Amino acid sequence: MLADRPKQYLPLGRQTLLERAAQCLLADGRVERVAIVIAKDDPHAAALRLPARCEWVRDGGASRAETVRNGLRHLRTDCRGQDWVLVHDAARPCLGETDLAALIDTVGDDVNGGLLAAPASDTMKRGQDGRVAQTVERATLWRALTPQYFRIDILARALESEPRALAATDESAAMESLGFHPRLVAGASSNLKVTVASDLLLAEAILREQGRW
Repeated sequence: MLADRPKQYLPLGRQTLLERAAQCLLADGRVERVAIVIAKDDPHAAALRLPARCEWVRDGGASRAETVRNGLRHLRTDCRGQDWVLVHDAARPCLGETDLAALIDTVGDDVNGGLLAAPASDTMKRGQDGRVAQTVERATLWRALTPQYFRIDILARALESEPRALAATDESAAMESLGFHPRLVAGASSNLKVTVASDLLLAEAILREQGRW
């Protein structure tokens, strides 16, 4: 991002990416609280004004999986095992309210949980040494998005007890390591993850189109 701070604290209009991502979750009244897991020595969080129902958890790990695991440990101190948790990227500020509701409604009480995902629309190539090794059939390929939605006790078990899960790059992969098959819920490609500086311009355009700028 060529920035002087982690990308989640970059401004996107009058708010940071992180603030906008949190508000996306709070748009659904079924979300009781938002736990934002950050590093113990994070120097940027104190400057933010979080909305009600949000809380800082200063227990971030060295990886996404460790951070989610630590966040779940915090939540489980006063949650029931049968409660459900949404895991969302702080760098996804354009999640639509309709997609969030569709994820919660579609998964329902399915213990496999589920995630927002977008069907692959481009021709997919597997590369090797800078050349095409194989053209991959795209009909069954999906891009994993967030939020990802699971029962808190089952996701915690995956991240606590399965060594492979701590190397997982998303929560669905952690659940898969225990033999679960999360449901794919089609989500809008506008739910982009801000990764490079030019993505901020795309995010601004999307938020303007959504009437959220």
